[in-house]
Amino acid sequence: MSDIKPFKGYRPPQELAAVVASRPYDVLNRAESKAESNPQSFLRIIRSEIDVAEAISPYDPIVYQTAKKNFDSFVDNGILVQDQQDCLYVYAQTMDGQQQIGLVCGTSIDDYLNDHIKKHEYTRPQKEQDRITHITTTHLHTGPVLMAYPQVAEIDALVAQVTATDPIYDFVAEDGIGHTFWVISDSVLITQLVQLFENKVPDIYIADGHHRAASSTKVGLKMREAKPDYTGEEEFNYFLSVLFPDNQLRIIDYNRVITDLGRVFKTDLLARIALNFDIEKQAGLYKPQKKREFSMYIDGEWYLLKAKPHTYATEDPVQSLDISILSDYVIAPILGIEDQRTDDRIDFVGGIRGLGELEKRVDSGEMKLAFAIYPVSVEELMAVAQSGRVMPPKSTWFEPKLRSGLVVHEF
Repeated sequence: MSDIKPFKGYRPPQELAAVVASRPYDVLNRAESKAESNPQSFLRIIRSEIDVAEAISPYDPIVYQTAKKNFDSFVDNGILVQDQQDCLYVYAQTMDGQQQIGLVCGTSIDDYLNDHIKKHEYTRPQKEQDRITHITTTHLHTGPVLMAYPQVAEIDALVAQVTATDPIYDFVAEDGIGHTFWVISDSVLITQLVQLFENKVPDIYIADGHHRAASSTKVGLKMREAKPDYTGEEEFNYFLSVLFPDNQLRIIDYNRVITDLGRVFKTDLLARIALNFDIEKQAGLYKPQKKREFSMYIDGEWYLLKAKPHTYATEDPVQSLDISILSDYVIAPILGIEDQRTDDRIDFVGGIRGLGELEKRVDSGEMKLAFAIYPVSVEELMAVAQSGRVMPPKSTWFEPKLRSGLVVHEF
C-alpha cells in the first residue's frame, strides 16, 4: 500500500509564482540555461551553472554549492517562503484544452525499495550521481517525480473539493501551458487522502523522473546510515512527487534520428524492411495513426511502415511495444545499432517538437534518416512496470512537463 506524506514546502509568494517557476532541469542544455536572464528564475537553483564561469564543468562542486547559496538567497529575500505546517498540494496543468490534476506529496523511499513504486527504465550512473550530489549539497528535493496511480473515485472526489476553491497560483507559462496550484492545509482532508492511498492504491508508477527517484532514495539510505536511530518519519525518508490518476496522463511520441545507414544502401534498407513491414510511400509528411504503424523519412521522402503480424508478441508487455518492434527488426539487425543508450549514431526527438524537426535534421545532412513512432499508452507503461521489466531507452515522452519551483521539499 502506498505511503504518502505531507510536508512544509517552500513556495514563492503568489505574485512571484509565474516568475520563479521554471522548466525542469533535464529539458534544457547549458546554453539554453545560460540564456536565462531572470534573477528570480528557479533555474538558478536547478541549473546553477548559469551563475559560474563557462569553463567550469557543470559537475564541479562549486556548481552544487552555488545552488545551495542561491536557494538560501531566495529564502532570505522572500522569493521562497516555507509553509508553517505540513501540507499536501494539488497541481493542475492544462495543455491543448486537456487538463491533468495531480497530488503533490512526499513518497516513501521504502516503497521505492520494496517495489511498491514501480519503475520502467534503467538509470544512467552519471545522471544519477549528478542528482545525488545536488540533493546532498542542498538538502533539497527541487524537481518532483511524476507518477501515475490507478484511478480511485474517492481520491478524485476529495481532489475535486480542493479544485472547487480558489487556487493560490494560476498562470499560463510562455509555452502556452496553464499551471494552477492549491495548498491543502486542512488536517482532516490530509488524513483522508493519506489513508486512501494507504488503503486503495497498492502501487504507484514512475512516469517521468527515474533518476530523481533513484538518487533521492540513495541519499535517504546514506542519511539512515548516519542516523541509525531513525524512525522512518524523517523528511529524508520521502521525496517530492506529483501523483496523477492514470486516466489523465498523456504520453506523446518519442522519435528517432540516425546518422547513417551503416553497411547498407537505401535500396537494401527498403528491401530488408519489406520482409517484416508493408511499405507505402507517402505524398508528404506522415504521422503514425495507430499501434504498429511507423513512418520513415529519408532522402526527402516519407514512407509508412506497417508491422506484419509475426513481428510482435501480443502477450509479452515489452516485445509487443512498437519501439521494440522497430528496434528488433530495423534499428538493430539492419542499421547495426544494438544499444540505443550508448550508440552515438542515434538520437531522440520528443514529439512535442513535431515531425518537422525530423525533416529538418535529415534535410540539413546532420542525420540520414528518421523514424516516427506511435506513442506508448499509460496502460502499456504500467504493464511493463508491473512485470518487473524495463522498456527500451527513450520510449516515453510526457507532456506537459512539471514546472520546477512551485514547491520545494527540504530535508
